[in-house]
Amino acid sequence: MSRIGLWDSHAHLDDEAFDKDREELLAQLEQDLDGVINAGCDAASSAKAVELAQRYDFIYAAVGYHPENLAGIPADYLEQLAKWAQLPKVVAIGEIGLDYYWKENEPREVQKRIFLEQIDLAKQFNLPIIIHDRDAHGDMLELFQKEVSGVQAVFHCFSGSLEMAKELAKRGYYFGFGGTSTYKNAQKVREVLQYVPKELILLETDCPYLTPVPFRGKRNNPAYVEYTARNAAEVLQMDFAELAALTAANTKRLFWKIK
Repeated sequence: MSRIGLWDSHAHLDDEAFDKDREELLAQLEQDLDGVINAGCDAASSAKAVELAQRYDFIYAAVGYHPENLAGIPADYLEQLAKWAQLPKVVAIGEIGLDYYWKENEPREVQKRIFLEQIDLAKQFNLPIIIHDRDAHGDMLELFQKEVSGVQAVFHCFSGSLEMAKELAKRGYYFGFGGTSTYKNAQKVREVLQYVPKELILLETDCPYLTPVPFRGKRNNPAYVEYTARNAAEVLQMDFAELAALTAANTKRLFWKIK
């Protein structure tokens, strides 16, 4: 793979799946990609995301508490996030949101409260948010129709309906497309990809998860964003280089602290 100007707008390089070869992988990624945004999910992963961003020019960090990681959240969690939010290479608050899939997650009202608290924090620092929405589309859309305003956002690995996408696109929110958009049974995702304005499309991997075809079943990594990009270019009937440039520009527009 040669450098092609792509950004992976959502990765988890802090994950233990990379512990054995992280440094070697990062050395190669620095040659191949223009940039990676590493999203935190709690205090430990957010701290690791910040550390990686400080060590590597091409990596940027997002910090936040994922809805699966809210049990035992510190009372002063917003104070720690605020300290990180002021760092030059922390470009977003995330990954935050709602997850109703796992029964062991905190109650829905707790998830909503902490989600909204983190959105308010993002607004204080004029940072965008990276949104996780799993099996919570109705509540998520209602929040953005009735309560949430004044913040830019990307709906990471968007899995909602075309109708939901239309409502969010009207409000100027971004959509993250990753490996799922390459799966044979993901026609709904590709319909959303075809519909949303091209200036609202971001590419991502969510690595080490959601590996695109043809590597599905193996560990994902940011380099595989190329396969998602090539599939998206085919779906959108665009030149690959044009799509790469477009999505890179979109990434830098949303995450405005990227230099």
